[in-house]
Amino acid sequence: MARHGFVKQVVGDLSFLNSSPFAKLLDSCVKSKSSRDVHRIHARIIKSQFASEVFIQNRLIDAYGKCGCLDDARKVFDTMLEKNTFSWNSFIGALMKLGFLDEAARLFSCMPQPDECSWNSMVAGFAQHDLFDEALGYFFRMHREDFVLNEYSFGSGLSACAGLKELRFGIQIHGLILKSPYSLDVYMGSALIDLYSKCGLVDCAHRIFDEMKERNLVSWNSLITCYEQNGPASIALQVFLKMMESGFEPDEVTLASVVSACASLAAFKEGLQIHACVMKCDRLRDDLILGNALVDMYAKCGRVSEARSVFDRMPMRNVVSETSMVSGYAKAASVKAARSMFTKMMARNVVSWNALIAGYTQNGENEEALELFRMLKRESIYPTHYTFGNLLNACANLADLQLGRQAHSHVVKHGFCFQCGEESDIFVGNSLIDMYMKCGSAGDGCRVFEKMVEKDYVSWNAMIVGYAQNGHGIESLGLFRKMLESGERPDHVTMIGVLCACSHAGLVEAGRYYFSSMTEEYGVVPLKDHYTCMVDLLGRAGCLIEAKNLIEGMPMQPDDVVWGSLLGACKVYRNITLGKYVAEKLLQINPTNSGPYVLLSNMYADLGRWGEVVRIRKLMRTRGVVKQPGCSWIEIQANMHVFMVKDKRHPQIKEIYFLLKLLTKQMKRVGYIPDTSDHEEYEEHNGIKGKSCLENETSEVAMM
Repeated sequence: MARHGFVKQVVGDLSFLNSSPFAKLLDSCVKSKSSRDVHRIHARIIKSQFASEVFIQNRLIDAYGKCGCLDDARKVFDTMLEKNTFSWNSFIGALMKLGFLDEAARLFSCMPQPDECSWNSMVAGFAQHDLFDEALGYFFRMHREDFVLNEYSFGSGLSACAGLKELRFGIQIHGLILKSPYSLDVYMGSALIDLYSKCGLVDCAHRIFDEMKERNLVSWNSLITCYEQNGPASIALQVFLKMMESGFEPDEVTLASVVSACASLAAFKEGLQIHACVMKCDRLRDDLILGNALVDMYAKCGRVSEARSVFDRMPMRNVVSETSMVSGYAKAASVKAARSMFTKMMARNVVSWNALIAGYTQNGENEEALELFRMLKRESIYPTHYTFGNLLNACANLADLQLGRQAHSHVVKHGFCFQCGEESDIFVGNSLIDMYMKCGSAGDGCRVFEKMVEKDYVSWNAMIVGYAQNGHGIESLGLFRKMLESGERPDHVTMIGVLCACSHAGLVEAGRYYFSSMTEEYGVVPLKDHYTCMVDLLGRAGCLIEAKNLIEGMPMQPDDVVWGSLLGACKVYRNITLGKYVAEKLLQINPTNSGPYVLLSNMYADLGRWGEVVRIRKLMRTRGVVKQPGCSWIEIQANMHVFMVKDKRHPQIKEIYFLLKLLTKQMKRVGYIPDTSDHEEYEEHNGIKGKSCLENETSEVAMM
């Protein structure tokens, strides 16, 4: 109010000898964004001898434009009796600032004599509105017409290249900068770091930073953001520490990038320290972007209560804040809390839906994930690559081929090509392959693989592992050879698939070769999973001693999985001596696991050593080890029916057992005699008399 009163008094009381005081008053109006004062000064100008002066009319156009009064700026421009280049520039600048880009371009094309400022307005205006192609077009036209490029031209041109991730043009502009007086300019250095960062060239960005004679906060922020977005995120924290040691005070951009780096690293301790820095600064404490970054960081570190505490203290929240909480609850296996937060959201976007669908999938609630996808479609939310990735993962987990094919049809309708690019959708194709392989349809998986426009190492791995898991060992190894021919390097997952394929195909020598040469030829150091595959391969081939020696020579501690694989092979080949040794190893690792007891008991039963069977069963009871009951399931008309051993909870249990009795009678009628020799010997040895398992009460039949 005091400022308005001052302007009113000055305008009303003074008669100026020239228009400079009016220009200064208009500058003060621009700083205060007061369109009302601009109108008052304009009224006083009209009554003065300067009403038709080009200089003050240009300043009026500029002031109206910067205060958002485009119509008033247009009236002044249209009624000017005489215009100069600055008049055109002022009005074009106003149009650009307020987003009237087409009108600005039309006006620019009519300019009698555009200068460097005119061209810079066009380049900067389009770049600021994310129309990067148009910005670059004006930049190169400006250069072709021999206008002098300055720091504003270069800055806007580099911004456009960064927005487009257009490295080729960016390098050309970098070359022009090196030939100009601005090669050492701190703003040019920061813009170049941003360009190379957006294009993923971290080393180039760091080299530019190291060569800068002068650095400012923007330079440091650009390099920190470069490592936060491209990795390794740990270097972002190192650069932040060097920045602090250099005496620079971090701002909200710095801290948001560092907090995001902590989130990527799940570095809770470091994130807590950054949070403390934020809380000490009144200016940053309530910043929305920083608050969102902190919520996301705590959520990714698995500290949901801390994330919720930050969330609850935020004076303002948006969809990003709420989505971070949904994702945090989902990752902490609190899908109920995630759903509750999702339901209460005032506004949801596809990222929110993806976070919840992913949460259900990751926590094994695949049916809920599928239902959420149906809800998403009903609410006309356009699914993204990540939506389909999670949807296909849910179908794969359920091993439901019919649902998987329906999901595939949605993928086709949305026009995914499975190729690299700014929004790479290769992983959707990879998810399709994985889904078909887990559903047992290797042919469908192969067809997806062959139709993919581009493939990455994950695509090859999905096929190689999928073929191996479905018993197509020869095809898996053939595809591995094609992968090598294509120039793609195998990784740990590839070699697991290769060894698994050798195991299923019975190719012992090939398995030995690949295992022994994987480090030397492909640079893949064997992990525990690779040893497990080799033990399985040797066990299936009856090479039990070799498998035992391999386990005991492992560079890491063998787990129950690798010993369990050998124990299963011992049962197949009835090697009770080695089986007993392996079982003891397993019981040392996990004495409460019923598997080794049962397998060893069955081995003794196969050999008729019933005393040992009784001893092991007694040992299980003494140690409180309980065998988990068997479970089977069957899908009928889209309904899943689950049965446990001796289960009587099914609503149609009477009908099921009635049918089972009928089947048993029909089997006996055609001459079926159940093989109950093991049971009879066991019962005779223990003095037990009664019916065979099949003749016993049908309620005792295990529905396996």
